Amino acid sequence: MRRFYTNVGVGIPKRGSYSILLDGKSIKTPKRADLVVPSHELADAIAEEWRAQGDDIKPSEMYLTKCANSAIDYTAGHEGAVVDGILAYANDLLCYRAEEPADLVARQSETWDPLLDWFETRFGVKLRTGVGIVHIQQEEAALATLRAAIAEQNAMVLTALHAAATICGSLVLALAILEGRLAPDEALAASRLDEEYQAEKWGRDASVELRARALMAELEAAARFMRLAGCVAPSHAT
Repeated sequence: MRRFYTNVGVGIPKRGSYSILLDGKSIKTPKRADLVVPSHELADAIAEEWRAQGDDIKPSEMYLTKCANSAIDYTAGHEGAVVDGILAYANDLLCYRAEEPADLVARQSETWDPLLDWFETRFGVKLRTGVGIVHIQQEEAALATLRAAIAEQNAMVLTALHAAATICGSLVLALAILEGRLAPDEALAASRLDEEYQAEKWGRDASVELRARALMAELEAAARFMRLAGCVAPSHAT
């Protein structure tokens, strides 16, 4: 799409929401809803994405805009379904442990156990773990507690949280980013622990490394979206 505007700005807030203006006109989502966000900081960042476009607009490079569009067009009004999608990742990567070799088992325990301990302290939920790939059924009471905690978030946060959980394959890691317990690079490293172990043993695959970099960019953007929406702790708690 050719660039069709000159000036980009942020509109005067209305009812706590901020719009993004192109030549004085509010941006619409793909479904023609008003693109409004809950913080001036997020609106500024989205506006900067539009300012940064050249003669051709590249939507693939405008993650914050895409996330806001998705939140407005698809998550809002369907929050329950999105909560269900996020909760599905309570079938968590961190709960499935290797039986061998011993050094991989030790690395998983060293990296993942403190995160599960934090998760239990923060949410009052102890996730079951097991060896191998046989499905682990988490307790219904635990899932109900997690559902309630996730459902407290607004549509903007739910959209980015779902993206983070999908990238990491882990509800624990996604919530650790949301809560400020982990930075995005730490969360992705924890999610790729097994892949990194295999790469150290057998060598690196260029296509796998390229995909990891792409996932890192997406996860950083999702974390930034949550932070700019005013929903993430400012520092990484230990």
